[in-house]
Amino acid sequence: MTILLIAVILVLLLVSAFFSACETAITVSSKAKFHFLAKEGDTRAIIIRYLQQRLGLVISVLLMCNTMINSGAVSLGTWLMINLVGEEGVAYASLIMGSLVLIYAEVMPKMLALQSPEKLLLSSARFLSFIFKFFRPLNQAINFLARKTLGLFGFKTTSSDTDHASLDELKGVIDLHKGPGQDVPHERAMLKSILDLGSVHVEEIMVHRKNVTMLNANDPLSSIVDQVLSCPFTRLPLWQGDPDNIIGIVNAKALLRAVRSHSGSIDGLSIINIATKPWFVPESTDLLEQLQAFRKRREHFALVVDEYGVLLGIVTLEDILEEIVGEISDEHDITVRGLRPQSDGSFIVDGNVTIRDLNRQFDWNLPDEPASTVAGLLLYQVRMIPNVGQTFILGEFRFEILRRQRNQITLIKIIPSSVDKMPGS
Repeated sequence: MTILLIAVILVLLLVSAFFSACETAITVSSKAKFHFLAKEGDTRAIIIRYLQQRLGLVISVLLMCNTMINSGAVSLGTWLMINLVGEEGVAYASLIMGSLVLIYAEVMPKMLALQSPEKLLLSSARFLSFIFKFFRPLNQAINFLARKTLGLFGFKTTSSDTDHASLDELKGVIDLHKGPGQDVPHERAMLKSILDLGSVHVEEIMVHRKNVTMLNANDPLSSIVDQVLSCPFTRLPLWQGDPDNIIGIVNAKALLRAVRSHSGSIDGLSIINIATKPWFVPESTDLLEQLQAFRKRREHFALVVDEYGVLLGIVTLEDILEEIVGEISDEHDITVRGLRPQSDGSFIVDGNVTIRDLNRQFDWNLPDEPASTVAGLLLYQVRMIPNVGQTFILGEFRFEILRRQRNQITLIKIIPSSVDKMPGS
């Protein structure tokens, strides 16, 4: 009889260890891997995906089974010890069974499950599916009673942050992504930029109007042609009367075709007839929406306006692509030296350099929500227009104002804390 009880207790501990291992495995296993296997037709992976989509209920079932099995093992162990040593066996049983359950039914199986969680789940998929379906009604009843009890004390067990949590989880997986090549940081930045398209607005990446080359419709066409030929851009806004009055977009190819097909003096051509209708988008449009609009309209160029219809700048398809893959340069691009690394580890930065570019290039964590440029961030943080020579510490960086034109900060020196704390600095 004693040997039989010991054998039953050992079997219960093994079953408990199995459920503990499955509980850990289904929590830490890769959903992406099972998604891929399920698409390949693996029925076991399909079962595991079904269980992962109901993770809360599955873990509840596993915990319930584990609790019942552990309670049975402890009860049998207590009965066995009482029969062997009398009433003192209760104390012995608590110590011995508690240690056995903790080590062999909880800690050790969880450690083993962490080594190959996907392999364990695939080999146990059908059995887990049977256990889940068999105990699901009882588990739902227990959860119902638990939710009602929590509700009496004002606690809510439902959450509306599932999508946000999933997005944060995906960003965390991207941060942990590792690989053999040197391009892994760039790959991580690209993937995170794609996820952030819906939260970044066109005003944060647009080319400000003061840096936009525009054409005056009242200029002679010969002068306009000279301006287009000397400009590296293909599409240029056309204004008349007032720079805020944009009446069209001039495409360099369309202009040259019109000039080539015209006989006589080109000043007789009307630039307004050559230009296409301008497309205005609000500054609050997010990049994902703008990218879809570019694809739908089959256009590459849009004018950004504020809530009052005032022109703020331009945004192009290339600007959005650069937000994902980084700077794209061709033989016609003019390289703007907005960032100049120094030998002491500091950086000389133009005020209009965007914070997102700095964070992406150097893996910094400067806040980009209150402002899109370095100068804008300083103005937002210090709540004043600083003078040349003033220094400010923001987080892990020291900012020194090097140049100011009127009320605009044009040149800044950024010193990271790692450089600032070096001996002799």
